[in-house]
Amino acid sequence: MGTVTIGVSIAVPEPHGSLLQERRAGFGDAAAHGIPTHVTLLPPTEIGSAELPTVEAYLGEVAAMGRPFPMRLCGTGTFRPLSPVVYVRVVQGADDCAWLQQRVRDASGPLDRELQFPYHPHVTVAHGIDEAAMDRAFAELADFEAEWPCMGFALYEQGADGVWRRLRDYAFGSSVVPPQVGHAERGSIASR
Repeated sequence: MGTVTIGVSIAVPEPHGSLLQERRAGFGDAAAHGIPTHVTLLPPTEIGSAELPTVEAYLGEVAAMGRPFPMRLCGTGTFRPLSPVVYVRVVQGADDCAWLQQRVRDASGPLDRELQFPYHPHVTVAHGIDEAAMDRAFAELADFEAEWPCMGFALYEQGADGVWRRLRDYAFGSSVVPPQVGHAERGSIASR
């Protein structure tokens, strides 16, 4: 039957997604155009092709439990020297992302797996490029800001060409979005 490599993430909407993808390419990250701009909920994971319908059904259950929440990106961070990554920070919605990714990887479901690093929601803008370019990404996007209501997440598959393609969108079980709360982190998980 074979295997497929999947990932689950929250897409960064337009115009922000394309802008960050172009900036990532401009910093010299060769993978930029093959990876839609996103916040990861499940990193690349190999599954059997026959498992895909079970995974899709399970993600539908996770989405039904979820509730829309405000997302806000602001400023940059880095995982260096541990990992060669510069990212845009998730300053609102991080707790909601953490709740979601835990449900996606829950031991009761088909995507149970350990993470290589502790979960830290972020939007990668440079990965595995030279240090000067990483420094440039960190400095040039330090003032970047974006916010939007997160209404769900998506399942992606990585093709043989290395490009990630959206397979399916999952809307949350409710359509009521809490208001943006400015610069403070909202603890909307408690309402679940």
